[in-house]
Amino acid sequence: MNKKTIKDVDVKGKKVFVRVDYNVPFDANMNITNDTRMVRTLPTLNYLLDNGAALIIACHIGRPTEAREDKFSTKHLVKHLSELLKRDVKWASDCVGTEAEKAAKDLKPGEVLLLENLRYHKEEKKNDPTFAKQLASLADVAVDDAFGVSHRAHASNAGIPKYIETVAGFLMEKEINYIGKALEAPQHPFVAIIGGAKVSDKIGVISNMIDKVDTIIIGGGMAHTFDKSKGLPVGNSLVEDDKLELSQELLKKAEAKGVKVVLPLDLRVANMFPLADEAKWKAEGKSKIVDVDKVEDGWEALDSGPKTSEAYVHALKGAKTVVWNGPMGVFECDEFAQGTLAVAKAVAEATENGAISIVGGGDSVAALKKTGLTEKISHVSTGGGATLEFLEGKEMPGVTALADK
Repeated sequence: MNKKTIKDVDVKGKKVFVRVDYNVPFDANMNITNDTRMVRTLPTLNYLLDNGAALIIACHIGRPTEAREDKFSTKHLVKHLSELLKRDVKWASDCVGTEAEKAAKDLKPGEVLLLENLRYHKEEKKNDPTFAKQLASLADVAVDDAFGVSHRAHASNAGIPKYIETVAGFLMEKEINYIGKALEAPQHPFVAIIGGAKVSDKIGVISNMIDKVDTIIIGGGMAHTFDKSKGLPVGNSLVEDDKLELSQELLKKAEAKGVKVVLPLDLRVANMFPLADEAKWKAEGKSKIVDVDKVEDGWEALDSGPKTSEAYVHALKGAKTVVWNGPMGVFECDEFAQGTLAVAKAVAEATENGAISIVGGGDSVAALKKTGLTEKISHVSTGGGATLEFLEGKEMPGVTALADK
């Protein structure tokens, strides 16, 4: 993917429209509880400011309606963004219209304007050309640093490039480079680790990965659907009965392509789900390790066992490219986080030995954070659904729309 980045355009004295992904979580008092998405755009924003640009920042928060609920207003970001950028951030109470136009027009190099939530206008998600043109008219050039929404064709990422040149910010560039290269020209051996609760969420990823990898590790809740499709007992474990046939087809596809599939050998099972009723779990909860063919009725698998963890480590030895999406168990409980921890350690070790490792898509980032090994990974993706769709090999409208070199 040969796309232009901010280093390919002269921004001195120009107004730059920057699309970011600041869809951050807040507490009840509207304090930001995790600012990772904001922090990761700072290299782009500071580079633009240092090079004499005036910034018009646009983003969305949540899924507002036309009622413009206050809790989704970007005004709640202003104070923290000012602190991060070490300068005052101006705010416009809309993203188009007279106020936004005047605020953008008056902006001087080195100044920053944050626009109100793009999704207060239904035209944003519809990729309405008139709305896109209004946004584009605020600036001379656009920068897209919002990988998290790049799988959506919205006005602010796929519409604007029709009216002004749009290039990738550093965060977007990093995502495209790491994930794009891993899929287009990976170094082998290539190992994919796919976990999480449901096969249905990951069918596309598994199928696309089988076309590219040497080994695929399947763990987490979805592994039990594969186990049942092979005739193994699953007790009360989570299973998608309507995906048994599909699981068999995926295993056959892997076999036909010579791809090694690593499924659990043993499991940590429990007599109840610990997060459903924590008091009851404390009083009556039991867990034990059993082989994969010994799961009894009344017990559900919630993590992989020690033999499985060893198999994971073995499968990752010597890997040159590793893609990990989804936890290996109910990692929120320490007792059922061992499989996820084993994978995190093995991926970190593979990285230390020269592998390119990519972790992304929803819970895997939270699971990795819990292990304390985030810094040991080559690239932790900021996209949830975007990362998944990129790994599925789907077209990414926000990436496609960027100017070619």
